[in-house]
Amino acid sequence: MAVSPDASIHASAVIEEGASIAAGCQIGPFCVVGAQVVLHENVELKSHVVITGDTEVGEDTVIFSFAVIGEIPQDLKFKGEASKLVIGKRNRIREHVTMNAGTEGGGGVTKIGDDGLFMAGCHVAHDVQIGDRVILVNSVAVAGHCILEEDVIVGGLSGIHQFVRIGRGAIIGAVCMVTNDVIPYGLVQGPRGQLDGLNLVGLKRRGVSRTDISALRSAFQALAQGEGAFAERVAAVSKEADSAYVKEIVDFVMGDSDRSFLTPR
Repeated sequence: MAVSPDASIHASAVIEEGASIAAGCQIGPFCVVGAQVVLHENVELKSHVVITGDTEVGEDTVIFSFAVIGEIPQDLKFKGEASKLVIGKRNRIREHVTMNAGTEGGGGVTKIGDDGLFMAGCHVAHDVQIGDRVILVNSVAVAGHCILEEDVIVGGLSGIHQFVRIGRGAIIGAVCMVTNDVIPYGLVQGPRGQLDGLNLVGLKRRGVSRTDISALRSAFQALAQGEGAFAERVAAVSKEADSAYVKEIVDFVMGDSDRSFLTPR
């Protein structure tokens, strides 16, 4: 067990032999830290946190009470193979959040980026890949093998179907069931997750230029009302795409996916 003498560990916490705990870590009452866990500098565990499995937690991350991090997948195909969970830096993981390790069928690694906020009761399933600055609001459930790119926001009580991709900067409204891929900067609303426009508020907050926003709006209009099938409309948009943001949407749609796309209504 490699425990820094600069770590603060409550007397009631259980630290299994082999765990690695770096300087500045704070481990509160009744926490359990498994033998394969690595906590980097200044990680804080509030009371009653369980971290198990082959799990790595990046520096300055705070995990709140009753979160269970790194447990085996909720997947009947899982047969105990080696897999892991990697959590980046400066995340805030709130009460009762669960994050599972990966599976052999999904590459073996569940990965969380930096600077995320995972509000109370969220679930991140096996083999999910989450980018930086992602926000999951209370009780969001992300199923296995999903990809959430940078700056995605998912509203409370929403569910993301397995293998779905959500592009950078997209926003999902509350109480949505998202069953298909979401283009970058898309706005999804309604109980069955309909693509309703662009995340204009998010674009403006990030300082995206008016020129790029206008290009995105024109591209979205073409995707919604252009001739032919959705794939044909994307091909037409790609021929006229001057904005890097529009090109990002085109590249996302033309990338590999196990799902179809939410199309503009």
